Amino acid sequence: MGKTLRGGVIGAGVFGGHHARKYAAAPDAELVGVFDPDAARGTALADSLNVRAFTDLAAFLAEVDVVTVASPASRHVEGALAALKAGKPIYVEKPLAVSLSDADAIIAEANRQKLVVACGHQERVVFQTIGLFDIPEQPLMLEAVRQNAPSDRSLDVSVILDVMIHDLDLALALSSGSPLTVEAEGKRDYSGTWDSVHAEVSFDTGFVAHIHSSRMATERKRTMKLIYPSGEVEIDFVSRAFRNTTPFPLNAGFADMPEVADTLATSVNAFLDAVRGTRPRPIVNAEEAARALDLALAVERALDEAG
Repeated sequence: MGKTLRGGVIGAGVFGGHHARKYAAAPDAELVGVFDPDAARGTALADSLNVRAFTDLAAFLAEVDVVTVASPASRHVEGALAALKAGKPIYVEKPLAVSLSDADAIIAEANRQKLVVACGHQERVVFQTIGLFDIPEQPLMLEAVRQNAPSDRSLDVSVILDVMIHDLDLALALSSGSPLTVEAEGKRDYSGTWDSVHAEVSFDTGFVAHIHSSRMATERKRTMKLIYPSGEVEIDFVSRAFRNTTPFPLNAGFADMPEVADTLATSVNAFLDAVRGTRPRPIVNAEEAARALDLALAVERALDEAG
């Protein structure tokens, strides 16, 4: 594969547009085209970036070196598997898939083809920049709130797979343990599935994560509190308020760092470097994404069992 990677995006919706623009701006990469079965939608995005629109998936895959899958979550698996079978490394927006069997199929095909798979859990960039992954203590408790106003985006999945999965992934990344029990309560409003959920996940190390996610709030809110044996870290990601009573140096000015200012670009460029072999791995790989999906589906099961 040459130095300049030819990128293509499956899905010409909002997220597809974001990814397409990152390929267009990436060093040593070029955006070649966009695939979408809706010809008008694909053409609108492609024309705005002066690239080709495709409605034939095979023709699209023949023209690219790397692929981002940014279609609706319920269709991630078909685009991901088609690209992998065509020999193309992939970046899949979160969630990796909507079932573990689909996630396993993606991982198996990637392993068979020896191809890089990245997943769009860009929040890892923020936590790495703050320094939270470098704290030499295991957290005792995590409290996270992530809520947004209603929108028409990602209504093919629950708020758990759409929003909460970010904080579930972070809880998994912060803890050396494994989830032991999951309890949850939630509400359905306008989407026909879960739109506001509170989950409590207990790990076998004693770590407990309390996570609230909503896409039916009146205002945006995103906060996190982490309790360690030596102190607490509390962050308001909207107001940028930062409190750290642990003895460990953390980056309170994380929001001003260039890698955090555009976490999608940071994540996409890391994927491209992993494909080139100049980086050992993407920020989040397929196995980690599948682990977050597994926990997200456990939250959904807990809700269903609770009625």
